[in-house]
Amino acid sequence: MTIVKHSIDAETAEKAVAAAANKAAELKLRMCIAVSDEAGDLKAFARMDGAPKLSIGIAQDKAYTAASFSMPTHAWFDFIKNDPPLLHGITHTPRLVVFGGGFPIAIKGDIIGAIGLSGGHYTQDMECARAALAAIGADPL
Repeated sequence: MTIVKHSIDAETAEKAVAAAANKAAELKLRMCIAVSDEAGDLKAFARMDGAPKLSIGIAQDKAYTAASFSMPTHAWFDFIKNDPPLLHGITHTPRLVVFGGGFPIAIKGDIIGAIGLSGGHYTQDMECARAALAAIGADPL
């Protein structure tokens, strides 16, 4: 038996990065923007001039988290907040991010990748990510 997986192509990944960067610039933010494939492996990345160095890894981890679980990173806190063993245990998992800025990228119901942004408040990261998703015609979340 085999399964078929769909994956984001390089052109679409770069288009998502550009759209997120344009939104960040409009908001006068400096962001790191990562797009991964459906497996969470980096497909496209940009560090805007002046973006914090620490944001490089955070953006990539947000994309990794969103791809790994097919859910936005901001959904994690609600998922774990009332479960003390999970709350205190899973947050020590390497690369897991439990605040906003990472979204799976779905086209026609298939997860083809994910996007993660870091550099602003997580709500700003989310706003720029949503602009990227809209620019590539991703399914609404």
